[in-house]
Amino acid sequence: MAEEQDREQRTEEPSARKLQQARERGQVAQSREVGNLLTLAGTGIVLVFLAPSLVRQLGEVLTRFIASPHLYAADVNLGSLLRGTLVQVGLLLALPLAVMTAAGLAGPLLQNGLVVAIQRLQPKLSNLSPVAGVHRLFSVRNLVELGKNLVKLALVGGVLWVLLRPELDRMPLLPHLDLAQIAAEIARLTARMIGGVIGVMFFLAVLDFGYQRLSFLRSMRMTKEEVKEEYRQTEGDPRIKARFRQLRVERARRRMMAAVPKATVVVTNPTHYAIAFHYDMETMSAPVVVAKGLDFLAQKIREVAAENDVPVVENPPLARALYPVVEIDQEIPPEHYKAVAEIIGYVFRLQGKLRPAAAAG
Repeated sequence: MAEEQDREQRTEEPSARKLQQARERGQVAQSREVGNLLTLAGTGIVLVFLAPSLVRQLGEVLTRFIASPHLYAADVNLGSLLRGTLVQVGLLLALPLAVMTAAGLAGPLLQNGLVVAIQRLQPKLSNLSPVAGVHRLFSVRNLVELGKNLVKLALVGGVLWVLLRPELDRMPLLPHLDLAQIAAEIARLTARMIGGVIGVMFFLAVLDFGYQRLSFLRSMRMTKEEVKEEYRQTEGDPRIKARFRQLRVERARRRMMAAVPKATVVVTNPTHYAIAFHYDMETMSAPVVVAKGLDFLAQKIREVAAENDVPVVENPPLARALYPVVEIDQEIPPEHYKAVAEIIGYVFRLQGKLRPAAAAG
């Protein structure tokens, strides 16, 4: 009952992070039928294409021991001869063994790539528990696997019967054929049977791969709480992130307000916008925005400017034009140089920093 309730609560698709963690633990969607298919295909390649040549070459190597064993009974170099023969046999078997090994390894690699899971190598005491073993033996998954194996056995047996049934009438003729004809006949029947079984296995592998994939993803589903917890772990708690964001805004605002007393002039809308500039004729090539704000913040900028005797100039078109295109600590755009220069020149003349004659020039 508890497992059923837990399954019902897992309504969310697994995240990429959970799938990656499962992969690191060695938990991936794996179809044994794909591995069986490729192993059978590798065996078929060896039997149909490599076996005839391999048998002939092995015969040539071993015939001397079978046909004339008496010649080697007292040979002082018998040990080296046997070692040489074993090397020859090993070289002949290397290619078939390599093909079959590659076929056996290809199944897992084609399905999931290289999966390295050290945790799977660590011993678990739960695997030694008889009770846990009985539970695994009669689990739903094992019962499904048993049913699949029975269906597979029935299908393979049926296909083999259909393929061999027409050949039964030819069997009594085999004793009347020579050795080469018998070998060719056996090779033809073997290729036919392997081809039929591979066809059945391919069909089963496609179905099983889809089933294993869906079953695995279903087992990896998450509850809504798990999704929220993972989000908090990866992205951080939204409340904490909002608080940090608020603190950053407040610190930036305090630094901005601290720069207002050093401003040369504040240009206003007059109520909705306020932009504070700083300009030094000797060290700066263009005025720099040290503070800007809308509505309430614009009012605070004006108040701080008034408290520190910073000139406040109303120029609604300039304030509205500059606010969206320039950020704090940035120089004003060149297209606004003239308008800002007129305001700063006016302020400098009021402060006595710029003589009227120089301004006119």
